[in-house]
Amino acid sequence: MKDAFGIPQSLLVLGGTSEIGLATARRLIARRTRTVWLAGRPSPGLESAAAGLRELGADVRTVDFDALDPDAHEAALGKVFAEGDIDMVLLAFGVLGDQSHDENEPGAAVRVAQTNYTGAVSSGLVCAQALQTQGHGSLVVLSSVAGERARRANFIYGSSKAGLDAFAQGLGDALHGTGVHVMVVRPGFVRSRMTEGLEEAPLATTPEAVATAIETGLRRRSETVWVPGALRVVMSALRHVPRGLFRRLPL
Repeated sequence: MKDAFGIPQSLLVLGGTSEIGLATARRLIARRTRTVWLAGRPSPGLESAAAGLRELGADVRTVDFDALDPDAHEAALGKVFAEGDIDMVLLAFGVLGDQSHDENEPGAAVRVAQTNYTGAVSSGLVCAQALQTQGHGSLVVLSSVAGERARRANFIYGSSKAGLDAFAQGLGDALHGTGVHVMVVRPGFVRSRMTEGLEEAPLATTPEAVATAIETGLRRRSETVWVPGALRVVMSALRHVPRGLFRRLPL
């Protein structure tokens, strides 16, 4: 169960090598989270991530999980919930893709969509059902400001995040009153391995800043969190820019 300050005692990270996921785990461990599950494809990186969190004093376990294998999600994640209640699930996996390449390789574009959206729908529903069965817990979904309005520069990634965002909002409405809290997190450009080599966008942030915002959102029982907060105003304005003008903006 969460403590009196709203900090989860147990955490499941879907996307166990995610920089945002690990930054969040480190922050929560420092605030009394004691059990952490890292779900991801078996790899030295996953084991290294688990070892690093163990050094902080947490009981850290790994579970095989592949976003692109939805048929295995129920069995894989069921093992985690069978070991005890999970106070928070962080859905942190996703791929950026390569827009110019993926436009000309439909199979690659489909992989982005299947990872970011289909895989999230499958695993999100499995975890939501488990949280509802135990009667409590938070499902935190990493969306993106890219999903607010499709941009020419990354509309494949952006459209997958738009679908994820809408799904998470609807899931939150469906679970309202059940004891399960769904929180959608919309970071802007995050300085990470995923964005390495890309031109940095205004209001760029870091995995650590996103982790801080997630903790604050949990305490407040927020339904939507923007990182940084100023993006809420920026995207509210951009959402209403006429399409012809929006198309000419250097975004």
